[in-house]
Amino acid sequence: MKTIRILINGCNGKMGQEVAKKARVMEGIEVLGGIDQSDSGDNFFPVYTDLNNIKELPDVIVDFSVPVASMKVLDFAIEKKVPIVVATTGFSEEELDKIRKAGEKIPVFQSYNMSYSVSVMRNICSELAKLLDGTDIEIVETHHRRKVDSPSGTALMLAESINEALDNKLHYEYNRHDKREKRSPDEIGIHSIRGGTEAGTHSVIYFGEDESMEIKHTVTSRGVFAEGALKAAKFLINQDAGVYNMKDMV
Repeated sequence: MKTIRILINGCNGKMGQEVAKKARVMEGIEVLGGIDQSDSGDNFFPVYTDLNNIKELPDVIVDFSVPVASMKVLDFAIEKKVPIVVATTGFSEEELDKIRKAGEKIPVFQSYNMSYSVSVMRNICSELAKLLDGTDIEIVETHHRRKVDSPSGTALMLAESINEALDNKLHYEYNRHDKREKRSPDEIGIHSIRGGTEAGTHSVIYFGEDESMEIKHTVTSRGVFAEGALKAAKFLINQDAGVYNMKDMV
């Protein structure tokens, strides 16, 4: 098996450190270096604060950072023709369009959630939406206090999969605070909770008459996402230019 050399964008962040830790013990993966705003000196690989100073090109870039940093490393990946796994969330529509266009030149893996189980949950929720058409659907997501985007990309991904299954007839409701009216049957309520160190919990609830059904996914360690990102890197190394996601890998 060929060893895949990766460059971690956002290597000093919590997820960057998780990726480095998982890479250290995963067969077929080697950390060539990292990119971040500063070099803490605590890493077992070289850390670059300037993309222009990178001495050796990686086989794949794994990006767990913030949107502005993702856009910079995406430009680098396009210029150097290096495949990239984009695991950052919170992108604007303009930034997402840039990621899609990058797929015309290089292999890009982009997912709001790197967990295999969440991909399975997505499939289950879209099928249930068809089987339970007419129910009131609500999505609740919980994350740690430091998460800056709301709702989470995963919550939006789940909502989109449900809406696609129902011919895109629903709209998303994020705030009922100022409303004084009954719930519309044509909406999906999406609610965000932030606090503590919660790694991530997502619930999709289908409310019918006198009964309800809930599908729930809970993450207890960020290592789940790091492992998924590294599996995506292994998958991406053999792909042609294009934009891929968890459904392609699964």
